[in-house]
Amino acid sequence: MPNIASVLKEEVTRLARKEVRAATAALKKAVVAYRADIAELKRRSGALEKQLRRLARSQGRAATAAAAQPDDGRSPLRFSAKGMASQRRRLGLSAHDYGLLVGASGQSVYKWESGAARPRARHLPAIAAVRAMGKKQAAARLAALR
Repeated sequence: MPNIASVLKEEVTRLARKEVRAATAALKKAVVAYRADIAELKRRSGALEKQLRRLARSQGRAATAAAAQPDDGRSPLRFSAKGMASQRRRLGLSAHDYGLLVGASGQSVYKWESGAARPRARHLPAIAAVRAMGKKQAAARLAALR
């Protein structure tokens, strides 16, 4: 015959486990719900950040386009690397001299001509102005800048 103390101890242990399981089941359900909520919030946050980056890029393009467009209603200023290189050769200018005329460095001019970089919006009006110059006019302006 089993000892009454050991049977009682086993029964108390069984009942305690049952109570603990019942108490933790509600907590486990809450944790699962919280994790689902967190995952949904992360997805929404990622989507909003992506939308914010897209809007910032589009506003940046709009600001660049507005800065490149002259106020007199003409079309926006364009840039062509090949056209710039041929223009510089036509004027007989070094990259450094051309850079002085447009307000940039000679290295920037090389990068623009090679297609490694594009001029900023603030340089486009100066590039367009140099495009309209002749050889004598460019030499005179260059002499005035030095």
